[in-house]
Amino acid sequence: MKNLESTMAGTVFTVNVEVGEEVSSGQVVLVLESMKMEIPVEAEVAGKVATINAQVGDFVNEGDVLITFE
Repeated sequence: MKNLESTMAGTVFTVNVEVGEEVSSGQVVLVLESMKMEIPVEAEVAGKVATINAQVGDFVNEGDVLITFE
């Protein structure tokens, strides 16, 4: 299992993947909004999405686990 953690505080603007979906390294899996800027968050590894721990509208802090990959 590999966790994708937030690198900054912000609000989840979009979630671009679903549980069970295969993603490739570098694929944008969600977008955070911070200070009126949209920041794409990319998968660091290729794998299958096991859990999504943040939904659209959630506020996340730096270090929060956003997505877990198998």
